[in-house]
Amino acid sequence: MHDGVLDFRGFGHFDDSRPADAALDAMVTDASVHRVEAHTDLLFTRRHTFGRSHVELDFGGHRVSTEGIEKNSHDNPFGAVLYFRGEVTGTVVTSRLSAPMPDLADVFEVPDSAAFAVGQWWAVEIDAVSGAGIYEKEVQKLVQVTQLVDGTHIRVNYKIGWDLAAGRTFTWTKVNPVQRAHVRDMVFQGVADGDTFTGSHPVAYEYAVSCDVSGIDATGTFWPVVMRRWCTHFHTYGCRLKNPASVTYGGAGYLTQQIYCLYGHVEDCHVANSRHLNDWTASAYGYVTNCHGDGDDQGPFVTHGQFEHDLVYTGNSGLMTFANSGAAWGSAAKRITVRKHVCSWFVARVKVTDLTLEDMHVIGNAQAGSGMLWVNADGVQIRGCTASGPLVVSQTSSRSRRPNVIADSDFTQSTAYAVTAANVTSALHLTRVRLAGLDGAAFSGTGRLVLEDCELIGSADAAAGPVAHGDVTVRGGTLTDTGFTLSSEKDQRLRIGAGTRVTGTNASGAFLSRTGGDRTVTWQLDGVTAEAADAATAHLLLTSGPNRYAASGCSFRGGRLELTQGAFGAESHLLHSGCVEDGTARTAMPAEGDRIRHTAGNLLL
Repeated sequence: MHDGVLDFRGFGHFDDSRPADAALDAMVTDASVHRVEAHTDLLFTRRHTFGRSHVELDFGGHRVSTEGIEKNSHDNPFGAVLYFRGEVTGTVVTSRLSAPMPDLADVFEVPDSAAFAVGQWWAVEIDAVSGAGIYEKEVQKLVQVTQLVDGTHIRVNYKIGWDLAAGRTFTWTKVNPVQRAHVRDMVFQGVADGDTFTGSHPVAYEYAVSCDVSGIDATGTFWPVVMRRWCTHFHTYGCRLKNPASVTYGGAGYLTQQIYCLYGHVEDCHVANSRHLNDWTASAYGYVTNCHGDGDDQGPFVTHGQFEHDLVYTGNSGLMTFANSGAAWGSAAKRITVRKHVCSWFVARVKVTDLTLEDMHVIGNAQAGSGMLWVNADGVQIRGCTASGPLVVSQTSSRSRRPNVIADSDFTQSTAYAVTAANVTSALHLTRVRLAGLDGAAFSGTGRLVLEDCELIGSADAAAGPVAHGDVTVRGGTLTDTGFTLSSEKDQRLRIGAGTRVTGTNASGAFLSRTGGDRTVTWQLDGVTAEAADAATAHLLLTSGPNRYAASGCSFRGGRLELTQGAFGAESHLLHSGCVEDGTARTAMPAEGDRIRHTAGNLLL
């Protein structure tokens, strides 16, 4: 007779001198036991699978070792010492969408809702996107039925994160999940130099609901310390991993990985010299807080790129990359928010939609490529962030409806990366952004580019940056020892508004210039102040056309204006009026005529 609480001492285990596997099985498989306690160090040499619920295993902060543990099967991250797995039944329902299913829908079409009951749990999975990667599946989750809406629709406890076209097919498999099976307070020692067969790790869950893990301090594990797949509602907190057996073998060296998971919270965790602290794979509505990684060049914080959505990270530290595992899985993620984060490298360069970064600081180290912040121009919004290396904006998707905005941030560019890649076709707004270290750093995109109150800084021996965007607007701000060379193969428009200040010089010898080609460039300068550091520096250097040029209310000091006759042919026009030219040489100006005016109304000092 007992009160439901047992400990290993009752089975004669007062230390780790002999395996305690039989005692573990006896206690956990006894349905009358709801709590198992350890009050001494323990040794386990078997990999246990349990299917029961409503049990808590508390190891009291004692050491668990696994020397001599039985071999695992090949590539099996669920071969943990403690593996809790729900029952997958033979009940399967297939449903085909007769109409599109929109983002954030929670009502699913089914052939007959009578096959379902409120409270049941089902593993639901959609077919792969036609003609795409074999793993490109937007929905793979363990969900609970909450309502039978009508004869052909059910509501579940999950809002999808992607628009789904008519004709897509869901497969529903009824599951009896493990529920409320918790593991607490263990110091776990993995097998030294373990591999996929000989390595050990403490905990795994599959088809589980409301199963929490806390207080595991692991060393030398192979597979993830806490492995989860098809799990919903869970909390992993206060766990640590240092020096795992491998950080290069696929799937090894993690603190926790979640696959097809919902509503998880990972909190107050730490890794050292590990691969990933947290990996969301095909998961949604997860939260990561106050987690930190050092020796973090492998990247503590990742998503797989298998249609993860609605994830939040707050107050963490460590290298972070999103959706980088490969095209076969879709390379997609959506609505990820990162706040108050510090790291040596941040990359979200593939199909990451509606990414929000706030108060992130990227500080490079000796690792090649560190210091950068690389994002996808698909609804990205960055506020209050810094990087010791470059800002890199590319675009591989266009799902978002919100603007791409980078504001109140500071970056240091390099010659290795363009600020915007050639595949950026969406509009991009930079507001109160400082870009230092400019030396030929290109804006190679083609979408609209807006720079508002920005500070662009080069050096006297650095080149002006090529700009390929078709429509460029500069409102206020400063350009110091740099400039723009409009370089598209198509027509371009550059508007620079009042309050913009351009000063210094650069290795290109001009603040504003263009490349040749049979294309029209439109220049609109209004209230610009430009001060050249020497007589050789051109405020404008236009030697090819056509050009449509209008400058009014501008102030030029020193330097020169070189607008050649050849740059203003029959399709061009030039109006230069209301400007002050203080010590500025006109080294070339086209002859005045019906389409050319530059003499009257200017003040030349």
